[in-house]
Amino acid sequence: MLIVGDPTSIYIPELPRARLGETRLRGLRLLHTHLSGEELSQEDLMDMVSLRLDSVAALTVGEFGEPGVLHMAHVVPVNPAASADARQPYDVLPPVRWDRCEVDHAALVSALEDEFARLERAQAEDKGRERAVLVSVSRDPKAVQERSLDELAELARTAGLAASARMIQRVTKGDARSILGKGKLQELEVLCLSVGAQIVIFDQDLSPSQLRNLAETTERRVLDRTQVILDIFARRATSRAGKLQVEMAQLKYTLPRLVGKTPAMSRLMGGIGGRGPGETKLEIDRRRVRERIAKVKKDLEDVRRHRSSTRDRRAKAGAPVIALVGYTNAGKSTLLNTLTGSSVLAEDKLFATLDPTSRRIRFPREREVILTDTVGFIRRLPPDLKEAFRATLEELESADVLVHVADASHPEVEEQIAAVEAILSEMELGDTPRLLALNKWELLSTDEQEVMARLYPAGIPVTALSRKGLLPLVAAILGRLPVGPVVGPMNGPSDTAAPQDDSSPDDWAEWEPGSGVVQ
Repeated sequence: MLIVGDPTSIYIPELPRARLGETRLRGLRLLHTHLSGEELSQEDLMDMVSLRLDSVAALTVGEFGEPGVLHMAHVVPVNPAASADARQPYDVLPPVRWDRCEVDHAALVSALEDEFARLERAQAEDKGRERAVLVSVSRDPKAVQERSLDELAELARTAGLAASARMIQRVTKGDARSILGKGKLQELEVLCLSVGAQIVIFDQDLSPSQLRNLAETTERRVLDRTQVILDIFARRATSRAGKLQVEMAQLKYTLPRLVGKTPAMSRLMGGIGGRGPGETKLEIDRRRVRERIAKVKKDLEDVRRHRSSTRDRRAKAGAPVIALVGYTNAGKSTLLNTLTGSSVLAEDKLFATLDPTSRRIRFPREREVILTDTVGFIRRLPPDLKEAFRATLEELESADVLVHVADASHPEVEEQIAAVEAILSEMELGDTPRLLALNKWELLSTDEQEVMARLYPAGIPVTALSRKGLLPLVAAILGRLPVGPVVGPMNGPSDTAAPQDDSSPDDWAEWEPGSGVVQ
C-alpha cells in the first residue's frame, strides 16, 4: 500500500483485520520517509504498538531526494509482572545506511510470534477460558484500586474469564473520550498483546461513547463492571422472576448504547429536515427496546403482587420471617442449608444464587419460623440492577429479624460489612432487628479472632459448613423474635403466646440444626 502524505505527517487508512484473529501482529510493516533527518518519533513508536504492526521504519532523505539512513523498530513481548519502567513495548535498532540493512524481517516476526505464544502459555491460568485484562482508572489510592480489582477478578472468574493481567492508573479526572490517555492506551495494547487477552474489563462504569471509542481503538471487546455483573446475573437466573429482573436491567443498560455500526445505519440526511435510513432504524430499535421494557415491567409487577400475597399468607399464619442478608459469597446459602438440611445451590463464586429461597423450620421451644435466603449485595451495585431486583429485595421488608452474614476471613470484611449496612439503610431497614453472624470463623487465627471480637463485640462466630456455633446464633435469633404462638408437636399452633426466648444453648442442646425442617 502506497500512502502519500505532507511534509509533517501521513494518514494511515483503515487496515485489514484478517490476521488479527490468528496472530498477535498484523502482518504489515510501515516504511516512511523523514525529510529533516530526524529519528523515529514517539508517535511513530506508539502507532506501531497500537496498530500492531510488525515493524516501523523511517528513511531519511537528503537534499536532492537521495535515501540516507534507515531507522527501524519493532514490538517486543512484555512481561506483565515486570515493573512499569521495565515494560518497554518496543525495541529500537541502531540506525544503518539504507543499503546495509541486514534484518531478516520474516525470521524476526517468526521469533516474535513464538515469544508471544510462550508468554501467553505462561500466563494462561485455565485452558478453555478467554483471557481478560483488568483496568482501574480512579482517583483512589493504588492500594484501594488493587483491592477493587481483586473483587473484579472474582467477578471475571465467575463469568468464566481468566484475569491474566491488570493495569492501574490514578487520575484526578478520567479522559471523557476514552477514560485512558493516549500513552496508557498504548501500554494497555502492549499488555493485551503480552498475555493474549481478547477482552478488556474496566472497574469503572463507562459511558456509551467511551465504550465505542475504546472498542474501536483496541479492536477488542471492552466491558465495564456493570456489564460483567449483568452477565453473571443472566447466567445464574433460573426462575421466571429472576430472568425478568435480569432482562429489565439489561434492557435499561442497552437502551442508551444503541448505535448504528453499518452503512445501513448511516445518519446521512436526505434534504432539509430529512432523516436517513439509519436514523429510522435506530429509532425503531429504541422503540422496540422501550416496548419490551414496558412489557417486562408489567410482568414484574405481577411477580411483586404474587410475592406480596405470599407474604400476607405467611403473616396470617403467624410464622416470623428471618432473612439472611450479606455480601455476595459470604456463605448465606451454606448457612441456610446447614440450618434447614436443604440443598440450595452454594458455590465459592459471586452471586451463586439470585432467587430468594424460603424454608420453614421448627426452632427450639416449638417455634416455627421462615428462613429466607436473599441475593447477595456488592459494592457499587448497578442502579438498574438494584431497581430490577426490587421484587426480590422486598422480601426483606417483611422480615422480623435480619441476620447479616459476613465473611470474617475476607481481607476486606470491614468494607463489606459497611457496604451491606449502607444498602440496608438506603432501603430504610435500619429499624429492623439485626444480628451479625461472623462466618468462616474457623479460618481465622487466634489473634485474628481476638481482633474481630474487639471490632464487632456483638458479632456471633459461625462456621456455616458445620453445626459448630449455630446454637448460639439460633438462641440470638429467638431472643430477637417478637412474641408469637407456640407450635405444638402434633396439634399445630397453640393459642398461648411464647415469651421472648432468653434461654442459653444448654437449655435446648438436644436440638439439632436441620432436624425440624418443614419444607
